[in-house]
Amino acid sequence: MTPNSQGLKMIKLCTLLFMLLSMDASATSEPPLDLTIHWVGYTSLILFVLAYILVMVEEFTHFRKSKPVILVAGVIWGLIGWMYTSQGLPYFAEVALRHNILEYAELFLFLLVAMTYIEAMRERHVFEALKVWLINKGLTFRQLFWLTGFLAFFISPIADNLTTALIMGAVVLAVGAGNPRFITISFINIVVAANAGGVFSPFGDITTLMVWQNGIVGFAQFFSLFVPSLINFVVPASIMHFSIKNEMTTNNQSKVNIKLGGIIIIILFIITIITAVSFHNFLHLPPAMGMMTGLSYLMIAAYFIRQSECKLQQEGFDVFRKVANAEWDTLLFFFGVIVSVGGLGFIGYLTLASEAMYLSLGATYANILIGVLSAIVDNIPVMFAVLTMNPDMSLGQWLLVTLTTGVGGSLFSIGSAAGVALMGQSNGLYTFLSHLRWTGVIVLGYGLSIGAHILMNAALFDVPV
Repeated sequence: MTPNSQGLKMIKLCTLLFMLLSMDASATSEPPLDLTIHWVGYTSLILFVLAYILVMVEEFTHFRKSKPVILVAGVIWGLIGWMYTSQGLPYFAEVALRHNILEYAELFLFLLVAMTYIEAMRERHVFEALKVWLINKGLTFRQLFWLTGFLAFFISPIADNLTTALIMGAVVLAVGAGNPRFITISFINIVVAANAGGVFSPFGDITTLMVWQNGIVGFAQFFSLFVPSLINFVVPASIMHFSIKNEMTTNNQSKVNIKLGGIIIIILFIITIITAVSFHNFLHLPPAMGMMTGLSYLMIAAYFIRQSECKLQQEGFDVFRKVANAEWDTLLFFFGVIVSVGGLGFIGYLTLASEAMYLSLGATYANILIGVLSAIVDNIPVMFAVLTMNPDMSLGQWLLVTLTTGVGGSLFSIGSAAGVALMGQSNGLYTFLSHLRWTGVIVLGYGLSIGAHILMNAALFDVPV
């Protein structure tokens, strides 16, 4: 290698290092090439729309949602890389893509640990024991309607809304056999409650987690949304309440005992959450590092659980099977979405969208509209797009968009993972149309929750982020 080529390589390396150090949170928010009116941009946008259509019809095609978005993510960045390389600017695209991969890596590690804990608790029969306990309580249908709703509301801030909805849905199906109207209305209530409950906690929904990990809203600040999210759930539930007959339930099931170590795993999960919050708030480290530390708690506990079960000649608890049983399709779907949306943002489309919405409509109306959009398109790409746009908003406005993207998915049954999952679980008793009949009262709760936030947290709308 000649001295000149060595010097050129060193200059390129220094240039790349400088770019990495000087990147802001939006990662090249002003890329040197505007591809929004170029065939590369048009092709990327069309491919993403086509991929997302396949995601939306997954229930009918059974074509896993991760497959089209990962393919499109690769094609989008391949086109961007080819365009920038042909213009002698390869490092701009490289740095932007690395930034997107880093964002995904933090989200991936956090969710992987949470899913592993949830899977471990499921295998230890924690959720099954809760389900049977509820079934055997001997409640009226109205009491069960409210109990499953409130449990969904308060469990989803800790567990994800999908798991919460499936557990409560199983209870409703078991108790409400022969009462299809009760099952339909209870499923709608569970979807609304689970989505609303996930709003006031960083752990309740992927969107809140993304906002928290980006350092925009502090851990304690999310609790400002507790009352608005409660209103979002209680208002429609109060109206649906009168459509359920106040009759006694009759189903009973044999008691289920939590397996060895189940209670310990619950405690360790709570400690893991505390660890993640502490890493973020006090040590200023990514929450994912705290969650990975918490995974080690489970791995160590798994060793002793396995030893105890082997002595009893039982199949030993294997933590790595729980990792394998995580929702990998969902985790890989997030990769495709984040990288694809990041590519569209790098092309320049998100800047155009930000100007069209936030500058033309204003932050409040734009954030309300984004919530409605999340009822049609999954709220993860919607929130990631907002984070990538990074509009100049107050803390109150960031909490508003967190609220609307979280609860907006309740407007339609296809608007959230909880709704889609319960449609599959209900054997045709809970459908898009049955949910649509109650959309009016859900919209009422949506509007009142927004109004409550604007009134109760008015002071936060003057607090800069």
